[in-house]
Amino acid sequence: MINNTNLPKAYVTLVTNNSYIKGAIVLGYSLRNYKASHPIICLVTSEVDPAYIAQLSKLFDQVIKIPKLDSHDSKKLDLLGRPELGITFSKLHVWNMTWLSQILFLDADTLVLKNIDHLFSQYENTHFAACPDIGWPDCFNSGVFMCKPSRQIYSDLIKLSQDKGSFDGGDQGLLNSYFNTWSKDQNQRIPFTYNVTPNAVYSYAPAYQQYQSDIFVLHFIGNPKPW
Repeated sequence: MINNTNLPKAYVTLVTNNSYIKGAIVLGYSLRNYKASHPIICLVTSEVDPAYIAQLSKLFDQVIKIPKLDSHDSKKLDLLGRPELGITFSKLHVWNMTWLSQILFLDADTLVLKNIDHLFSQYENTHFAACPDIGWPDCFNSGVFMCKPSRQIYSDLIKLSQDKGSFDGGDQGLLNSYFNTWSKDQNQRIPFTYNVTPNAVYSYAPAYQQYQSDIFVLHFIGNPKPW
């Protein structure tokens, strides 16, 4: 595993297709607006039109084309109610970005409300950290996570995806299976305020009212999206 802290750190997002362009642009602007001090990188698959890639290149420090990875697990994706999430396996390429020492990954449907640079130092000694998922809090939501790129972990994840697949058909189930000590290790838990899902089926309205000023990141899961 790469432990060289002299390597740069970065914010990374992923655009799997044209429908996430607007979200990625809003995310990029929100990171700029709150003075993110690390480079902002956008990964794109072959399903993103060149004209949109050019648009992203004006905002992000780097736009990197990656091979598309897809679970092709329609049965589990139907159970999840998100048939479009098979392509999120492309997120695994984050662990192959070994020229970086640390990555804060943000889904393209997240919105940053405050500066979150402090997460890099707070989780500097942790190989992986994420926020609880509102639907099953003993699992993490893979829309926001901190990780350290590693060719070994990348290889492990690719092998796991090929051998066993994901219990939900998307990247979140696969990552929860691999990082399966997350629920027992407080050092790997990022507070929910860094991945708040206001449009989830269930929400605890009094808590939203009480802690709304503490929210750092909103995550617009599912459909419809604000854009």
